[in-house]
Amino acid sequence: MTATLPLFPLSTVLFPGGRLPLRIFESRYLDMVRECLRNESGFGVVWRMDTDPADLGGHARIGTEAVIQDFSTLEDGLLGIECRGRRRFVVRSTTARDNGLLIGQVDWLKDRPASAIAPHHGALQALMREIQSHRELGAEVQADAEDAISLGFGLAAVLPIDSPRAQNLLEMTDAHQRLDMLLDLIESELSKASST
Repeated sequence: MTATLPLFPLSTVLFPGGRLPLRIFESRYLDMVRECLRNESGFGVVWRMDTDPADLGGHARIGTEAVIQDFSTLEDGLLGIECRGRRRFVVRSTTARDNGLLIGQVDWLKDRPASAIAPHHGALQALMREIQSHRELGAEVQADAEDAISLGFGLAAVLPIDSPRAQNLLEMTDAHQRLDMLLDLIESELSKASST
């Protein structure tokens, strides 16, 4: 089923369950936040693949709905919002409002149902439990270490992964493939660190 969602192209990839703090200053996004709060609705975060914020076409087709959990006026007078990623979507088409806000026609995406977490992914479960035991890091993500989909998205949200790889992880529909890729990335980083 197609839904209409305001889109916020950013230089970061948001995952379901991931935390996203934002400073809002452009009028189109201030209007978007007001509208989302009034309608108790979310907005779509899509990875901006180019460096020019004025280029509305340079964003990924798959993104994550962000839900505003809190807002405040920051010390510099700007609006600060705390968001949490909820569900993924694919952008079917876009239009721009007069104020430049991008509006997407989107379809919601679901992962294929995941079976039990494979034994070779046990290290990822242990890593997630370790992350969740830290006060600051634990607040960054909401994830269930027993669920392959939630575990993969949770780790992808907190690990330092470059945007192209993060987008690839977001777009995967098989939770076990996502965990395999995360395991490969971690092992690759560990091997680089041990060889220096």
